[in-house]
Amino acid sequence: MSARPAFVLGFESQADACDELGSPFTARLCRLAAERLSGMGGPVPSLIMTWPEDRIRPDALALRFCGALHALKRRGHGPLAAVYPPTKVSDDALWQGVAEAMAEEAAFITQRMQSAPQTNEVRRSAALFPAFALIAARFPGKDLVLSEIGASAGLNLMWDRYAYRLGDRHVPSATGEASFEIAPDWTGPLPPDAAMTVSERAGCDLNPLNASNSEDCERLLSYIWADQADRLERTEKALALARATGVSVEKADAVEWLRERLAVSRPGKVHIVYHTIAWQYLPFAARTEGERLLAEAGGRADDNAPLCRLQMEADEDKPGAGLTLTIWPDGETQKLGRADFHGRWIDWRGPAQ
Repeated sequence: MSARPAFVLGFESQADACDELGSPFTARLCRLAAERLSGMGGPVPSLIMTWPEDRIRPDALALRFCGALHALKRRGHGPLAAVYPPTKVSDDALWQGVAEAMAEEAAFITQRMQSAPQTNEVRRSAALFPAFALIAARFPGKDLVLSEIGASAGLNLMWDRYAYRLGDRHVPSATGEASFEIAPDWTGPLPPDAAMTVSERAGCDLNPLNASNSEDCERLLSYIWADQADRLERTEKALALARATGVSVEKADAVEWLRERLAVSRPGKVHIVYHTIAWQYLPFAARTEGERLLAEAGGRADDNAPLCRLQMEADEDKPGAGLTLTIWPDGETQKLGRADFHGRWIDWRGPAQ
């Protein structure tokens, strides 16, 4: 029995992840692709079947394909619009629409698949918020300076401008600008009710998206799964807020940008470097250098100018992503809990007592 092609395994693995993250339509689409792409001709099947095997999962090949199709559907491509949610159709009808799209829009799909997916999931801010509250409680009276790595369109740079429902506590937006509330399934103690003031916010990304650019907004929305209307609506509202507040993200290499950000002294303020499901995508050498830069800057930190690193990243544990916080000058790293990759639930443990 011959081994199944690597791209088939990649699409099947993504289908399982989509099931876990509440997108049965995208899971179904991935499984159909795994079953039916083999043997098809044309530029799109050829691109997928010849993708370097060792890059299929790191490059999120299946999500590149699904994102390109969703972009076409959002542009009004007839065969896809007729078979995408909320319409319910058979597997054969769905794949017929996909096959027509691959034939008619091959140039668009192959070009779009050259870029990595970007989702900028807004609900992750609900996992960040309690950690920022801990930091503010630890350093009362100090403004927060934000530096986000892999910030995409900067939507999670605005975490203080959203409203939250954490357990039985309603947390209003710091500025009253939020037009929606983020309400994850919350487990654990509530974070401290600390006053927080952000005096500076900055982010970097290799391919930043601008909320004021309609094409960038459509790119971002295309990577949100087509059957998750709540995510689409929430992201559209966050993009509108980003346009109104002028949030922008710098196009830069993460390590070089981090080097520059860490070189600046900020007496009387707390500098917080953070990232959500981004660090893993940096090359090993870049991660190593980034860790070194943070440790070096941490060695210069003091109680008047502390440095923090907040992470929401995949680790060896399951389910979801680990939440960790390192605070210098002490250099202590705390495991704060876990969160769903899309922020649907948060298991908050808080700092060790």
